[in-house]
Amino acid sequence: MTSYRRGQILRHEVIFGVERRRRWSDEEKLAILMKVGVAGATVADVARTYDLTRQHTYQWRRQMREKGLLPAPDGSVFLALDGPEPNATATVPAEVEIGFPNGRSLRCRGGVDDRDLARLIRLVVTA
Repeated sequence: MTSYRRGQILRHEVIFGVERRRRWSDEEKLAILMKVGVAGATVADVARTYDLTRQHTYQWRRQMREKGLLPAPDGSVFLALDGPEPNATATVPAEVEIGFPNGRSLRCRGGVDDRDLARLIRLVVTA
């Protein structure tokens, strides 16, 4: 849109789209943060879903920890798998340990189902 004023050209822009300044409550932030790692969702996946940047989620995570609403990681993360309890009389297979570039490691008994192991790896990487 262009208008004229005493020999000057004034330009006006009309911007349509998502409002960029949004306010999120702590409850909304926590709900979004809790979706990271669920069903293999990464930080980038969750951020994309809510039209955020990845940096927002990291910043929110730090803020929630500072407020005491999100527990700080202690270095060890234990993840439970749904499934039957192992048979006490069965032989125990060898233990497997996987090291990750982020310094975390995953230890589990051998013979874990490939799908479960892939899910665990995604959870450890995104935690």
